[in-house]
Amino acid sequence: MSATTSSKRPRSDTALTRSLQKGQQTKAAIVDAALGLATQIGLEGLSIGALAEVMQMSKSGVFAHFGSREELQISVVREYHHRFEEEVFYPAMSVPRGLPRLRALFDNWMKRTSVEIDSGCLYISGAVEFDDRPGPVRDALASSVSTWLAAMKRAIEIGIEEGHLRADTDADQMRFEIHSLILALHYEARFLRAPDSLQRAVTAFEGIVLRYSAGDATDPAPARKTARKPRAA
Repeated sequence: MSATTSSKRPRSDTALTRSLQKGQQTKAAIVDAALGLATQIGLEGLSIGALAEVMQMSKSGVFAHFGSREELQISVVREYHHRFEEEVFYPAMSVPRGLPRLRALFDNWMKRTSVEIDSGCLYISGAVEFDDRPGPVRDALASSVSTWLAAMKRAIEIGIEEGHLRADTDADQMRFEIHSLILALHYEARFLRAPDSLQRAVTAFEGIVLRYSAGDATDPAPARKTARKPRAA
């Protein structure tokens, strides 16, 4: 009897594992679809009904994976942040410390931005939607952006430590100026359709580096070509 029970247990465990894996895969697919919608229509545009239609699922089936629309929105923010880190932050960690790494962070950020000129940036659209609306979704957005900006500031501080940037460099100010470039780029490229906005952002970044550089300690700026130009007006 015990032998029979024991022999059935592995099959039961396997079935449970498969069920859990299937549930996780379904949830991941829903989040992926939700992220695609959110970059186009914003986090506020997300609804269980719209996702159910896209996923060809019942509303109750979609709802069962999240429990609320708010939890769905937070899951989308987390997934966006995860992809941002994978594309922008982690690749730069293999680059030497200091100014080379700071350049790599900015270059990766620009590559992602060149794509988001068409699809939209969740950090920017989310800030417009939730800047004056306290709550968990705003907290998740603000935390993600703050984490990224803190990483950028740390890269600047390391540049100071390595002697690539002047000892009196205000890391917060430099980080602010670099962040401002990306915000201006989105506005000019996505809204105004300025065809030269990507190159202007690169030129502006080199100007910032030049102002804060420690002379011979910095590497010369390489000639760069932007990944893709935005559509002309």
